[in-house]
Amino acid sequence: MAQHKSAEKRIRANDRRAKRNVTDKSTMKTLLKKVRTTQTKDTASSVLKETISFLDKLAGKKVIHANKAANLKSKLTKYVNKLK
Repeated sequence: MAQHKSAEKRIRANDRRAKRNVTDKSTMKTLLKKVRTTQTKDTASSVLKETISFLDKLAGKKVIHANKAANLKSKLTKYVNKLK
């Protein structure tokens, strides 16, 4: 158990951030699924733009690694470019 006031505060802050990260990761998975399930290029490209923006925000907040965000963006872009 934490012995100092600052350590107790750090525990509380870490719990808050962990809950926020779970929410953000869930939103990320939903957006990824939305891009992968679209059939038309028009809707896929609009959803892709939103997803890329969200991935960049998560990488900026260090919720996911920057390279993971880059890999996901690359794969999704390739998928959307194959659509007709």
